[in-house]
Amino acid sequence: MTLVIELPPELERELAARASELHLPLEEYAVRVLAGADVAAPKLTTGADLVAYWKAEGLVGTRPDIADAAQHARTLRRDAEQRAR
Repeated sequence: MTLVIELPPELERELAARASELHLPLEEYAVRVLAGADVAAPKLTTGADLVAYWKAEGLVGTRPDIADAAQHARTLRRDAEQRAR
């Protein structure tokens, strides 16, 4: 089915930018959005990709209570290793 939708220019730019970030053609991204598909699942192949995705989604810095991330990770690991099974 072919459907023509007139979008405001700003919305079109936002959709195109998001499609580009996800490395998708604009048409495919629009179909996913309209279908309610999970459009926020880019292919993350490296740790750097994951960190960039977290930063873009505003997730980095959401835990100001953790002053030393490495120490926090060590504590979590130690607690997990000592957990009763």
